[in-house]
Amino acid sequence: MSTIKDELVAELERRVGDKILERTNADLLEKLIRNADSDNEAMMIAELGTTYKRTGLHFDKRLEKMTSDIRYFRKNEKLSFHTDDAKPTHKLIIGDNYEALQNLLIQYKGKVSVIYIDPPYGKDSMGEFAQTNYENAITRDNLLSMLYPRLMLAKQLLSDNGVIFCSIDDKNQAYVKCLFDEVFGEGNFISCVSWLRNYASANDSKRFASVVDYLLVYGKTRNYTRNLLPRTDKQNQLYKYDSLDGKGKWRPDNLSVRTYSANYDYPIINPNTGEAYNPPKGRCWMTNKETVERWINEGRVFFGQDKKGAPQLKRYLNEVQKGVVPTTFWSYEECGHNDEARRELKEIFSNPPFDSPKPIRLLLQILKIASNPDSIILDFFAGSGTTGHAVLDLNEKDGGDRQFILCQLNEKTETTPNGIACDVTSKRLKRVMTGECYDGTKDFDWMKKNKPYGGNLDVYEIASVANFESTEGKTPFDVVDETLYGQDKFKTLREKIEWVCKNFSNTQKTLKE
Repeated sequence: MSTIKDELVAELERRVGDKILERTNADLLEKLIRNADSDNEAMMIAELGTTYKRTGLHFDKRLEKMTSDIRYFRKNEKLSFHTDDAKPTHKLIIGDNYEALQNLLIQYKGKVSVIYIDPPYGKDSMGEFAQTNYENAITRDNLLSMLYPRLMLAKQLLSDNGVIFCSIDDKNQAYVKCLFDEVFGEGNFISCVSWLRNYASANDSKRFASVVDYLLVYGKTRNYTRNLLPRTDKQNQLYKYDSLDGKGKWRPDNLSVRTYSANYDYPIINPNTGEAYNPPKGRCWMTNKETVERWINEGRVFFGQDKKGAPQLKRYLNEVQKGVVPTTFWSYEECGHNDEARRELKEIFSNPPFDSPKPIRLLLQILKIASNPDSIILDFFAGSGTTGHAVLDLNEKDGGDRQFILCQLNEKTETTPNGIACDVTSKRLKRVMTGECYDGTKDFDWMKKNKPYGGNLDVYEIASVANFESTEGKTPFDVVDETLYGQDKFKTLREKIEWVCKNFSNTQKTLKE
């Protein structure tokens, strides 16, 4: 006769068979269940790690692999380059972004202003499982488990007034938002932006045409304050009237508001016709009678071109905000679209290496809203390097000294035999910053319309050394270069040992809350 423990273990096996629970996790849970003191304790163990307290979201957490090796930065001299010491030195880190984030905490904890990530969430972009997530190639447990510890590390890197943007599709938005609510707190949710990523009509769609992606936006704390976006020529063109009164151009605006107040419900007399105008039903005027009469005398109230119409307020261009408040809908006219992004890559690489890259204008919009001229910007799913390209472009436009830090796994594919980071990310940065590739070639279309941005790039790889290594010249204290972490060379071995022991213990174990 089976016991509750037997049933719990059988359920674990079913979940392994359905590929929603990792074998290593199941084996550990089974061991704990078998040795539980009671059935109640066994059931609690079976639920271990599957429930988030705040959101109620259930999924099986996959743990990062434990290791006794120390992971550290090693500079790739062949891929690194410097063109101008007066410009910022940016960083590209090649390797697992979990290990990269752990290392970045040594130098950049609490210093990053903006994080943008575009995690791999679509079909054929991660994992080997199918038929479990709207026919995506990754189970949602894998996606959330992969993101969770990385977001915990990223949160530590953000400054108190920092902000993180996460691109996500409509299929996973709800689940990833729950994860962000858990990590960053619902009170730090700022917005969910809809970006019109595809301008095509998609008439061949059998159901609905999918043309929108989302950007989840969270602050580390409530201290985040957004920047205003620059006013566009199209917006300024709305101010097309000029009364030649020295106040400049203006546009007519509604003088009534929906927030009703009896004190602001009164007739306005057109001084040209003597006709009285009351506010529309359910509305009132935006201010009291005395103020409106003063505005009429100052010529700030408009009664139509023939001076015989209803009252409107003159909104002067020189009195509006110097910028525009960002909205939660970004059109392809202002932020680009997927086809534009592919054309951008084609100008740099004759054969675009990605099917769904993000356009530079999308990242520029994010940077304008969230960054300052001296900000540090991090992208730990760098892909082709669009975030770095956008930082360079904005620095060129406004004279800023923003620094980007990109992390990219060097995954090898048929089109990237040396790995994505080596064949795509680093090459894109090299070409747009110096005007040539690593082999000296300059025959790419981007150079026909643009000038190289200049600047400096340090490329690091993730190396490892056993924490018990004692061979002379190969110990952690020999191979770890403190200057790669913004640290001056230590004068004594004792100082170096203390620094390594203090800062690199976290690179050997799984992050815990």
